[in-house]
Amino acid sequence: MMRPRLGLSLLLFSLIAATVFAVAWMRSRYQVYQLVIATGSKDGEYYAFAQALATVMTRHQSNLKVTVLETQGAGQNLELLESGQAQLAIVQSDTPPEPSARAVAFLFPEVFHLVVRNESGIERFTDLNGKRVAIMPEGSGSYQLFWALSQHYSLEPADFTPIPLPPDQAYTALQQGEVDAMARVIALGNQSMANLLKTSGSRLVAIDQTEALRLAFPYLEATEIPRGTYDGAAPTPAENLPIVGVRAVLVGREDVNPEVIQSVTQTLFEFRSEIVAIYPRAAMMRLPDAMENLGLPLHPGAQAYYEKDDPSFLVEYAEPIGLLVSVSVLGISSLWQFRLWLNGRQKNRADMYNLEILALVEQVQTIDNLKELEHARTELFEILRKVVVDLDKDRISPESFQSFTFPWEVAITTLRHQQMLLLNQTSNQTPPSIPTPHSRLPTSQTLKTDQAT
Repeated sequence: MMRPRLGLSLLLFSLIAATVFAVAWMRSRYQVYQLVIATGSKDGEYYAFAQALATVMTRHQSNLKVTVLETQGAGQNLELLESGQAQLAIVQSDTPPEPSARAVAFLFPEVFHLVVRNESGIERFTDLNGKRVAIMPEGSGSYQLFWALSQHYSLEPADFTPIPLPPDQAYTALQQGEVDAMARVIALGNQSMANLLKTSGSRLVAIDQTEALRLAFPYLEATEIPRGTYDGAAPTPAENLPIVGVRAVLVGREDVNPEVIQSVTQTLFEFRSEIVAIYPRAAMMRLPDAMENLGLPLHPGAQAYYEKDDPSFLVEYAEPIGLLVSVSVLGISSLWQFRLWLNGRQKNRADMYNLEILALVEQVQTIDNLKELEHARTELFEILRKVVVDLDKDRISPESFQSFTFPWEVAITTLRHQQMLLLNQTSNQTPPSIPTPHSRLPTSQTLKTDQAT
């Protein structure tokens, strides 16, 4: 009698334990984490990058909700991180870290911009002596780097008039002649900087001696602002301009769940193309080199992603990974055959549209009145509409869409040519609106980005 009871007890205990473990696993898996990322001003690169990151994380990390917080810069970002009001922050690599800050990833390079009014007589950093200089607010990375450069070039605060201002006020002060120069660290190609250089009668000044600067400030990088970065027509700058730069770094609180930081890091690098589609400068993100020093310790979650062999990850997800591998092995042959079938179907569909275009081109060449020509134009754009719909629904591939653009442009050019011939015969008629020959079709990536937006 005892043995059946013992067996029943063991069975009940096993069921209860399995249920507890299953509930704990499900709770952990589907728990939603709220993350606040401290950035900078809304017209800055940090804010724009964080918005792009938040958008892509929403698509692929359903258990992570990211709130982008506008701040005054790197100093405040680290204060918010230290106090627990933010879990992530973006700072310059030269910003003195707080004890709880841990590196997650290198983002994109930023460069020091010294913008001076044309009539100021400032040709080099030392010419700031006796001038009025708008600098970014105290605590920002731009503020810290400006004073580091001043120290190197032997300029004391008493030698000129430093005026700390938020970016928008600093730009206005330069435009209105209230200051002679403005200093800001920002990513290359920033639109607000381009507008400032075009509207304020100002220019950029080179910062040289980078290697000497690196002796005291090893976080600095030697770089340049390429010719025409801010205006290609009247090149601004007129020549490649030597300058100093730093790296934007994503940091996280030490106590944030490592799995959460690992998911953030995974999103950065495995879905980088989607981030780049929203914020192109994210293309300059890179994985850290082996033994590379990011200026502060790596967060355990980021380290787990970079090393890809963290034992706790394998132990925790051993069963899901095993199941995934089994299903993948069993289904890989079917998936491969389906892929071949789908590619063939997409190509056949694109070929059908190309044949319709060619037939329409032959028809256009024989049309002798504007009414029929307008009808042909309507057919041509109806074909384009169908192709765009099929591209959106993956009935044709992006590669097939690119091959479709050539015959379509040939058709629109032929249509235009035929229109001009007919107009020469009936010069009093008003031509219908037909795109000019130089009109270009959008690329498949542009269509996909517009539809996602």
